Amino acid sequence: MHALKGYFDGEKFIPLDKKPIKKNQKVIITILDEFVEINETNNRIYKKYIGKLDDSSFNEVKKALDDCERIDTNEW
Repeated sequence: MHALKGYFDGEKFIPLDKKPIKKNQKVIITILDEFVEINETNNRIYKKYIGKLDDSSFNEVKKALDDCERIDTNEW
């Protein structure tokens, strides 16, 4: 048995912990008199990956992506 933190988004319960839950697995839900801050929800977890590249880094990444898309006709 595991205890998970989570919240109710108005329609469904959203777990905040990364524990595998199988379909149709039974759970016990306890309703607390506490609320989740908006920045604690999984809906915004992607923001830690957002940033901006400087010009030289962007050009380096673009060159690598372009090189990956290049087709070498005589390679095989």
